[in-house]
Amino acid sequence: MNARTLAARAGLALAAAGTLGLAACTPPNEQPSTAGSSSASSSRGAGGASQSPAPHDHSAMSHPADGGPAPAGIREAANPAFPVGSRVTLAADHMPGMEGADATVAGAYDTYTYAVSYTPTDGGAPVVDHKWVVQEEIEGAGSERLADGTEVVLTADHMPGMRGATATVVSSTDQPVYMVDYEADGMTMTNHKWVVEDEIR
Repeated sequence: MNARTLAARAGLALAAAGTLGLAACTPPNEQPSTAGSSSASSSRGAGGASQSPAPHDHSAMSHPADGGPAPAGIREAANPAFPVGSRVTLAADHMPGMEGADATVAGAYDTYTYAVSYTPTDGGAPVVDHKWVVQEEIEGAGSERLADGTEVVLTADHMPGMRGATATVVSSTDQPVYMVDYEADGMTMTNHKWVVEDEIR
């Protein structure tokens, strides 16, 4: 009887130990699965991020109606094709309703102008091939043209989360760049930054 009781107790102890062992193993067994699913989710998210904000598509982003003054230090264009006050038609498609819109040139400048990709500081989705930021809107850019692939910090604040964001230069141009006033989709935009000369006709 005592032997049986001892055996029963020993069996219960073994069963309990096995249960504890399984419980202890469960988190490690689940962790890779959770990490894997998180990683897959991140991968999907990253994939989505690279596809979702397609180049030139800023429809989900909030541009201020008034873009404010040109950045300090930027040089007025010496001989722009479209002087300040010119009535023009926009060929750029940076935002919905922009392409084909009538506009007035509010400023014309000579500088280096960049398309950049960056992740907003406010946690928004990555922005791909944003057109444009100028040399004077890049921290410590100096006066030389930056090479494609250069990592920079933006001082531009065209959209939420842009100022202070780390960005990569995608491409650049040295053609004159313009601020424009125009109406699109029922909204009046003043001092919109930026369009380059070949985006105006």
